[in-house]
Formats: sequence, C-alpha cells, structure tokens
Amino acid sequence: LRTEERQRLARERREEREKQHAAKETQILEKERKAKLQYEKQLEERQRKLKEQKQKEEQRRAAVEEKRKQKIEEEKERYEAAMHRTLERSQRLETRQKRWSWGGSVTPDSESKTASKRSTSTASLKQTEAVMNKRLSSSAALLNASDRTRRSQVSPLDSSVISRLLAPTQASLARSKSAATLSAD
Repeated sequence: LRTEERQRLARERREEREKQHAAKETQILEKERKAKLQYEKQLEERQRKLKEQKQKEEQRRAAVEEKRKQKIEEEKERYEAAMHRTLERSQRLETRQKRWSWGGSVTPDSESKTASKRSTSTASLKQTEAVMNKRLSSSAALLNASDRTRRSQVSPLDSSVISRLLAPTQASLARSKSAATLSAD
C-alpha cells in the first residue's frame, strides 16, 4: 500500500511538473511569438520611414535640380541679353564711325583702298590745317590791326558783339578739326 501510494504521489508530482513545464513552454512560445510580431512591426515601421525619407530626399533633390536648371536658364537669358546689347552697341558705333569716316565702311576687299584714302585725306587735312592756321593768324592780325584803328570809332558794346560773332567761327573750325582727327584715326 505504501509503495502504491508513493508511486501515485510520484506520478502526480511528475504530471504536475509536466503541466508546469508545458505551461512555461507555452508562455515562452507566446513571448517569442509576441517578440517576433513586435520585431516585424518595428521592421515594417523602419522600412516605411526609410521609404518616406527616400521620397523626401528625392523630392528635395528634384527641387534643387529644378532650381539649378532655372538659375542656369536665367543666367543664359542674362548672357544672351548682354550679348544682344553689346552687339547693338557695336553696330551703333560702327554706323556712327561709318557716318563720320571719310572712306565709308571698311570691308576686307577695300581695306587697302581706304588706307590709301586715309593717308591722302590726312595729308590733305594737314595741308588744309596749315592753310587754316595761316589764315586764322593773318585774319587775327588783321582784326587786331583793324581793331586798333576802329577802337576809336567803335563803341565798347559793338566791339563785344563783334568778338562774340567771331567766336563761333573759331569753335566750328575746332569741331571740324576734331571730326577730321577722329575719322583719320
């Protein structure tokens, strides 16, 4: 009887241990399952965040690229406008030079002709200038001499009017000299 009782008690204890062991095992399995689910959720969340970050980065890159292209386009437009203005200025300058030059427009075929025209025109200008200077000096001498004789006859008001009338002639001669010098250059 005692041995049977002992065997029964041992069997009950064994069964109890097995039950506890099975319960522990199910708890462990449940914990592992929950941990696995949480890990998968975290992994999915991380992947989602990485995807969003990638999209934001791509959008930012696209915006930066668009800005860069826009800047390049604006720079190109500014450059073209500057080139256009420069061309217009140079064309205006060419037309002005053609207007004031003695030989007209300079083309590669007529460069030697214009060079010879320039040299002859500068020589004739120098001769004309020398003649003008002589005439001016002689007319100034005559004016001074006639002024001395007329001073007694002309009032101070009239003499100032006469000197004013003579001044534009000298100025126009100076202008024609400078125009001739510019065209000779």
